[in-house]
Order: sequence, then C-alpha cells, then structure tokens
Amino acid sequence: MIYPQAFLSEVQQQRKEFPGLTNKVYFNFGGQGTLPRSGLEAIIDAHNLLQQQGPFSLKVNDWIRQKTELLREEIAQELGVEPPTITLTENVTSGCNIALWGLDWQEGDRILMTDCEHPGVIATVEEISKRFGVEIDICPILNTLNEGDPVEVIKERLTPQTKLVVLSHLLWNTGQVLPLKEISHLCHNYAESDRPILVLADAAQSAGSLALKLGETEVDFYAFTGHKWFCGPAGVGGLYIRPEIFELINPTFIGWRGINIDEKGQPIDFKKDGRKFEIATSAYPQYEGLRAAIAVHNSWANSEERYQQICQLSEYLWQGLSEISAVNCLKQSPPEAGLVSFKVDGNTNHKEMVQKLESQGFLLRTIRDPDCIRACVHYFTLPDEIEQLIKAINSMI
Repeated sequence: MIYPQAFLSEVQQQRKEFPGLTNKVYFNFGGQGTLPRSGLEAIIDAHNLLQQQGPFSLKVNDWIRQKTELLREEIAQELGVEPPTITLTENVTSGCNIALWGLDWQEGDRILMTDCEHPGVIATVEEISKRFGVEIDICPILNTLNEGDPVEVIKERLTPQTKLVVLSHLLWNTGQVLPLKEISHLCHNYAESDRPILVLADAAQSAGSLALKLGETEVDFYAFTGHKWFCGPAGVGGLYIRPEIFELINPTFIGWRGINIDEKGQPIDFKKDGRKFEIATSAYPQYEGLRAAIAVHNSWANSEERYQQICQLSEYLWQGLSEISAVNCLKQSPPEAGLVSFKVDGNTNHKEMVQKLESQGFLLRTIRDPDCIRACVHYFTLPDEIEQLIKAINSMI
C-alpha cells in the first residue's frame, strides 16, 4: 500500500496525540483504544477543578450539568441522532441491561439471539429466561460470514412470540457487519406477529468505527462504549433508544438523575428522555476525557472519512495475511470494518502466538469461538506497522 508522503506525515502528526502508541505496535482497539494526550489532560483538569471549587459546590454542580449535556450532544452528533435519545452509561453491557431488563417480559415470550454475542449479554438473556419463563432461540449468524443472507436467516427463526432480537452490529469475533437497517425493518414489519419485534444492537465494535446514522437504521436499542474505537477512558458509554418505543421501557435501577423532584424533594415521575435511565453520581471527569477524544478524531476527519481509511488499512492487513499459506482469514473477502480475525494452520497455539507477538511489541488478542486471533486496525494505524505484523507472523510459522 503506497500512501502519499503528505498523507503519512499527517497521520504521524495525529499519532502524536496518542502516547500509548509509542514502543509498541497496537492492534487491540476492539478491546480498548489508546487514550489521547488531550483526553488524559481533560480528566486531570476536571479533577483539579472539582477539588479547587469544592466537589459538591453549587458552581461545580452546575459545571457537571453543563458538561454532561455537552457530552450527550456530541455523542448524539457522532451517531446521527438527537441528544434526548441518549442515556449515558458506564459501558455496553450496562446499556444492554437497561434494554433487556426494562421490557415487560411475560412467560412464553421469546428472544432471538445470534450465536456471536458477547458472554455478558448471553448471561443476561439466560437470567431473564430463568426468571420470567422466556424462551431463547439461537440464530446461526456465524455461518453467514462468507455466504448466505443474515436477514433471511433471522427471518426464518422469527416466531409470533418473538419479542426481541439481540445481535451485534459489528460482530466482535469475526468482524462481520450485519445489515442493521434491513434486519430492523424485517422485525418491525414481521407479518405473523401482532406487534413489532424490537431489535437490540450491541455496538461495542461499531460505535466509533463505522460511520453511523442510527435514525436511518430503525434500530430500537443501540448500546455502545467510549473506550474502544472512540479511544476514550474506561467507564463511559451510552444507550440510544428509538423515540417511538421509549415509553415501553422502565428503569430497573433508579436514582436522582432519572427522576423529577418536587419542591419538597420528593420524587414525582421519571424524566421523559434518556436521562430516565441514569442513576446517580458518575465519574464526571471521565466524561471530559471522552469529549476530548472525540474532538481529536474529528480534528483529523469526519466519521465517514475515518471509516473509509479503516477499511483500506484493514484490507491491506487482510491481503497480506491471506498471502501466507498457513494463515486463513475467517472472512474470505476484504473486511467491512477494522476487525481482522484469522487462524493459523497446523499445531500452532493461538494463545502462545499472541504471547510471543506481545513479547516482540505487537499487541493482539485471541478469540475463543471461533478459535482465532483478532487484529484491530484504526484509521491512524500505519501501513508500516501492518507490514511489520505480517512479517512477524510469517516468521513464526
């Protein structure tokens, strides 16, 4: 891959914002992104301000309210939705739990879940099944990675009792991007059901990497985090809820941030927007860290341009790995995002290979199902880093 020198210089300049990229070759953005320098500084500055002004002063409380709403607005802009549709959470799993426990489950209801979901979401669905007598159906999405139609596979497994479909927009294990708009439209218009079937998307890998306009996808719930592809601090995420189904969801955990209070300090009712599901005191300085991280990305290019760069670089990695005879990329065509998962033939132990790579400065991770290695490419990954990784893997085989 040949990039103009001016472009490479621009990327090198952007990388100076990310001190975590020094002394290593980082391919773990799908686990946790590298925090930009300005993000860390924003967190420290916020902590200092809180202490200087008094952590629970009127001035600080007003500052917190303002900064919280700024974060909500900036996240909404990144996702292509309105700010009131956003609930601020700690992570993806928190957002999924709000949606899953907030529905009015009845015995005999069914949940359709793909066979590529994260253990945290699987465990939540299984607990709901135990408590409420809800049946779980598993959809074999893994088999559609290289052939088959995921929309048709989901359609075949919908029933009149299906209340919710649980899937990931960008599958964390294989890197497949599911056609979210088509799936949502199918579920909302399923002819054999007397109610629209709702769709919950785990957006752990898609938010911050794909170019998103959530309103156009018709998805009902979109749970995301700031600490992966947005490169924000751990502990800040969110949940988008489609406005048309907002009143269907009730909070499981309740606190002062989600309720309206009368002049005597007594709760009246729930707030009518995404704040309804926010509970109480959060790590507010982390909010500033995420805002700063988002600003860093937008200073380089918009989300569509960043996504296109991610795809070009991940294809470069995919192509290089595909040329190694002992390596089999799970996806047989160029990746649609920044996840590149691959297997190594023979008696190679994937965990041992990842450990050896890390000892040489290359950071990747293993996936258990399917058993493979996953590399994550961001828009500021260098072609030279990709070439180094390919060379290192080839030397181990």
